[in-house]
Amino acid sequence: MNSFFYSVALQWRFDIRSKSLLVTCYIVPLIFFLLMGGIFTSVMPEMGNTLIQSMIVMSVSMGAFIGFPPSLIETYGSDIKKIYKANGAPIYLGLVTMYLSAFVHLMISCLAIVLLAPILFKAILPTQLPFFFLGLSVFIIVSLSVGSILGLIAKTPAKLTMIAQLVFLPSIMLSGIMFPIHLLPDFLAILGRFFPAYWGYRLMLDYGFHLENLWYLILVFCLAVIACTVLLNKQKLQ
Repeated sequence: MNSFFYSVALQWRFDIRSKSLLVTCYIVPLIFFLLMGGIFTSVMPEMGNTLIQSMIVMSVSMGAFIGFPPSLIETYGSDIKKIYKANGAPIYLGLVTMYLSAFVHLMISCLAIVLLAPILFKAILPTQLPFFFLGLSVFIIVSLSVGSILGLIAKTPAKLTMIAQLVFLPSIMLSGIMFPIHLLPDFLAILGRFFPAYWGYRLMLDYGFHLENLWYLILVFCLAVIACTVLLNKQKLQ
């Protein structure tokens, strides 16, 4: 157990120094928040009610789908995984430590949005903060589980970039954070429901934390765990 916590702490130090993680988990999401927060609230003043949730969906999606998977490729797509085998460490240790570290980084980024939005843009804080943070935690967990699949299934950074964009862009455009879902064609509105961002956004809204918005995220997480287990078992044979 001590070695596990040491591995998590060590991964945390590595991630703090990672330029990729710094850009995708902090710099780009917060710049997007600072720019678009003012635009959204000026064009649509009513968006102040959901600005925090909208900006968090963008921040988490970028960090989980674009920032997190490259770290997995660096480990499982190189000889680093042989170090785990040589030292008798389980193959999943790298995934778990990077997953936990990324969760903390994304949570810090989201807390910055929660604290700054009411001050800078007069955004309204969620009235049910405990359920809001619980929903946020669920959304981060599920998004990172999908990011784990991307990082384990892609063989090269170039392929990962292409696959990640195919997940990230629809997550943002079809989730309802940019414009109301009813403005989309029916087939795009239905397609948006297949992405965790759609349900995570609604889960974090006031009085949105209930089974109707939760069941699909639980299903995605369970399927992601199964997929990651299969992919990690393949890593053992390589």
